[in-house]
Amino acid sequence: MDKAAQITEHMKALGFSVYECKAYLALLEEYPLNGYALSKASGIPRSRIYEVLKSLIGKQMVFEQDDGKTKAYTPMDPEIFIRKLRSRFQEIFQDLTEYAGRLYREPKQDNRLVVIQGRDNILSFLAVLIKGAQERIAVSIWDEELCALTGELDAALDRGVMLRGIYFGSDNVYDDLVPHRRLQRYMAEKKERFLSVIVDRCHAVSGVVSRGADSKATWTRDEGFIEVSEDYIAHDLVVNLYSASLDRAGYEKFETFADNVHDRFFHYSKKELDVFRRLIE
Repeated sequence: MDKAAQITEHMKALGFSVYECKAYLALLEEYPLNGYALSKASGIPRSRIYEVLKSLIGKQMVFEQDDGKTKAYTPMDPEIFIRKLRSRFQEIFQDLTEYAGRLYREPKQDNRLVVIQGRDNILSFLAVLIKGAQERIAVSIWDEELCALTGELDAALDRGVMLRGIYFGSDNVYDDLVPHRRLQRYMAEKKERFLSVIVDRCHAVSGVVSRGADSKATWTRDEGFIEVSEDYIAHDLVVNLYSASLDRAGYEKFETFADNVHDRFFHYSKKELDVFRRLIE
């Protein structure tokens, strides 16, 4: 897409018609022009050009000059036009924020569970939440997803937001994330990448993110769900930090103990348990 087409798409997103975009951009290149010349320059049919100009004049994007013989058209200075447009949309957003806030009475406890489908959608939603973070972000996250959110996380850290949690991968770039100790063991059992992110103790997003478009995560503001999610991450931190503090003999003893506890809970087959025990890294 060339630059003119891209700008046209941007202007359409702001509420201008294709013909309004073409006419205004054509006038920026050459002005003043009469209706006939502008029709040729912009590619707008002559039968539509004066209708388009009338609309642009009404929006104060174009000025009409009439010397009694012919009418010519001049565009508004783009710097002034953009300033007016920005001011207009700021007023719209301010009005919308105030009015919507009056209409929306958030319950004291919001226990809705919303399912987000698709890895790209999950990451896009997380990016929005992280951009709004003010105090603390807790994560249990794999390298693939962490890389996709690095820009938003870096900006949050620059704002003074704390980042805490568990990292699944081999190239951790954040000092406050603790690497998970047994990645091969984890994948041998789970065979999927899971994710849990809690923002400001107000939002929790948890789910599976390794299935592409079939990935699913749950977003909620439920206090109980958030508390359990944070406890899960905190427990994982304790286990991984303790394991990392042991010498080799102590580490192997602890991990064997951990595998036995998991076995009592999940009831692994002998073959599964043997595989897991061999994966003490």
